[in-house]
Amino acid sequence: MGIETMLPVEEYLRTSYSPDKEYVDGVLVELNVGDPLHSLVQSNIIYALRRKYPGIKVLPELRSRVSNTRFRLPDVCVTLHFPEAKVLLEAPFVAIEILSEDDSMTRVIEKLKEYAAIGTRHIWLFDPRLKQMFTFQGNSLREVESDVISTGDPRLELTREEVFQQ
Repeated sequence: MGIETMLPVEEYLRTSYSPDKEYVDGVLVELNVGDPLHSLVQSNIIYALRRKYPGIKVLPELRSRVSNTRFRLPDVCVTLHFPEAKVLLEAPFVAIEILSEDDSMTRVIEKLKEYAAIGTRHIWLFDPRLKQMFTFQGNSLREVESDVISTGDPRLELTREEVFQQ
């Protein structure tokens, strides 16, 4: 087991990483990258939302503050206006996570709870391998049985085909 070096939040915020990393209580967290199915679904979501709803902002992997000591990188976040700061400081309208083969469900649920705690109105989770769509509300993960996942006002929706098309 390695020793983790604590990093001040100010240093994290002024440093660029390639690929970018999340910041959790002073520790940099590596993300699972390079998964073709994950990348395809992420691209499909961004393309479909931008094409259908030109008035919203669809932002992949934008640093988002979920607490004073935690910054996450949602796979996709949707805002109703362009963020004013380099880091998203308020809750996105939609936070989207896409499962990678190596993701731990414990860590994914932790992130979803953090998005909910800051007031994110819509939290979606997609599993590219099983072609499943989920919403997270009230500390509960629910599978979307229909072929459409959607938000309230304003109404945004994606079909299963748009998300998982190859």
